[in-house]
Amino acid sequence: MKTYKPVTKSSRAKTTIEFKKYLSGTRPHKALVSGAKRTGGRNARGRVTTRHIGGGHKQRHRAVDFVFNKKNIPARVASIEYDPFRSGFIGLAVYADGEKRYVVVPRGIKVGDTFLVSGDAPVRAGNRLPLSKMPVGTFVYNIELKPGAGARLARAAGNFCEIVAQDGDYTHIKLPSTEVRRIIGSAWASVGEVSNEEHRLVNYGKAGRSRWMGIKPTVRGTAMNPVDHPHGGGEGRQGRGHRRQRTLWGKPAGKGQKTRRPKKYSNVFILSRRKVGKRK
Repeated sequence: MKTYKPVTKSSRAKTTIEFKKYLSGTRPHKALVSGAKRTGGRNARGRVTTRHIGGGHKQRHRAVDFVFNKKNIPARVASIEYDPFRSGFIGLAVYADGEKRYVVVPRGIKVGDTFLVSGDAPVRAGNRLPLSKMPVGTFVYNIELKPGAGARLARAAGNFCEIVAQDGDYTHIKLPSTEVRRIIGSAWASVGEVSNEEHRLVNYGKAGRSRWMGIKPTVRGTAMNPVDHPHGGGEGRQGRGHRRQRTLWGKPAGKGQKTRRPKKYSNVFILSRRKVGKRK
C-alpha cells in the first residue's frame, strides 16, 4: 500500500494501491472497449432501485470473458490492466490462434505468462479445468455453478474458494463467506486467487474520493423521520425501538441475523451455512 505525508487532513489516513508494481502500463485494447452509460441507480421508469449510486468519473466497459469457451488453445498474458468496473486486475489474453480476450488474472501472474483452458490442464495458477479434476485443498476462483454458464463465484479482488471434498458427481467448496456448498463436478473453475488482494485495505481518506468513484453518501436510518425508515423518529438520539435491525423496507438486516429465504432454490446445495455477524 502507498501512504502519504499528512499535508492535509484527508491525506493523513489516505492509502492507495501502488499500481505501477502490478500493472503493465499499456493502453486498453480498443476492440474490447466500449462506452458505459450511467444509470444513477435508476430503472427504466426513472425510479431509484439501488441507493447510493450517482456521479463519478467517466468510465469505459471492458469486455471480460467469463465463459472461457476456447478450450485446448494456450494463451499468453500480453498485459495486466486496471478495470474501473471491478476490483481485481484484468489481463489481455492472446490465444495461439490470434484471438484476444480480457480475463480476470490471478495473484502472482506476470506479463508473458501462459495459461490453458483444458480438461487435461495441470493444476497451476491461471489454468482452468473442471472441478472434479482438482485435488482437495486447491484454491479456485471464477467458478461456474452450471457447466458452460460462465463464472459466477469468487470474482472480486483477493477472493478464492477452497475445495474441501470430492463426493461422487459433486465437489464441495468453501466460499469466502465460510459457507460450504456442493457444485456439480463438471463445472469449470480457474486455479488460484484473484489479483489485487490489497484492495480491501484501501482508505479513501475523504468523502470526495468516494464521489469520484460514483458512491453517494449513506444516511443512517436513525437520522431519518419515521415515514422514511423503521429506525427513524424520536426526540434527540433514540434507540431503534425494536429488537432486530431492519432495512428501509422493514426486512431484517445485519447484526448477525439470517436473511436467506427459507425456500430458496439453491438451499439443497448448501452443506454448511455461513457464519453470520462480525465474527466469522
